[in-house]
Amino acid sequence: MNSTYHINLFWSDDEQAWVADVPDLEPCTTFGSTRSEALSKAEELIDLWLESARANGDPIPEPRYRPAIYAFRAA
Repeated sequence: MNSTYHINLFWSDDEQAWVADVPDLEPCTTFGSTRSEALSKAEELIDLWLESARANGDPIPEPRYRPAIYAFRAA
């Protein structure tokens, strides 16, 4: 499991599901019927995304995305 990348987790009325999105890895979004299912799927998807990038020689972005709340803590 790779916990370095931030995961946005939110409810989507359109999808009627929890959405887990990894902003640093495009496209890296998954869905789940519960928060924990969406989060678990996102953690697996991060690993698969990185594995695929390594296998194909694609660049792997540094984790950069942080929600605005972290900016307030640094001040």
